[in-house]
Amino acid sequence: MKRTLVLISAVGLAAVPAAMSAPASAAPSDATVSVLHAVPGLTVDVYANGEELIPDFEPGTLTDPLTLPAGTYDLQVFADGDDPDNADPAIEAKGVEVPAGANATVVAHLDAEGNPVLTPYVHDVSASDPGQARLIVRHAAAAPPVDVRADGEVLFADLANPDQASGDVPAGTYSADVTLAGENQAVLG
Repeated sequence: MKRTLVLISAVGLAAVPAAMSAPASAAPSDATVSVLHAVPGLTVDVYANGEELIPDFEPGTLTDPLTLPAGTYDLQVFADGDDPDNADPAIEAKGVEVPAGANATVVAHLDAEGNPVLTPYVHDVSASDPGQARLIVRHAAAAPPVDVRADGEVLFADLANPDQASGDVPAGTYSADVTLAGENQAVLG
């Protein structure tokens, strides 16, 4: 089983798992893209290349995977109900490459200084060895660098916003938490 944990800033730090499998209907020239809204306090409308893609998108929501043609996208996020012809976007990212066959998540989040940004992440969906599970951790919170631990051991150290770290770990159940980098007290988990 493959899972992605994304650190978001909704109320402090939180973790959100996302399924990694592509929809059966995706053609090889298409990409599978999910969108995570992790900017607190603002319901938005998401546009791709000038067309509304996700209306009334609420904070803390992860979309089901969307099948999109591969290509370059200009993404814009407007406050819910704003007219894109007359309003400035709250967040935008131009020239986002979506490669054919990719499985990705675009995360609307706050950067380390608290400014809203869009960060695309392409998932590694290659096979893990038998008995192993892939863990991908992304720091997308308005917070300083962190260490991610499993059963008290640091798996990923000094992870800063908007970076990610990944590795294969023995399949199983873990007690996970997050600390400020180099610290011992959990701030999440």
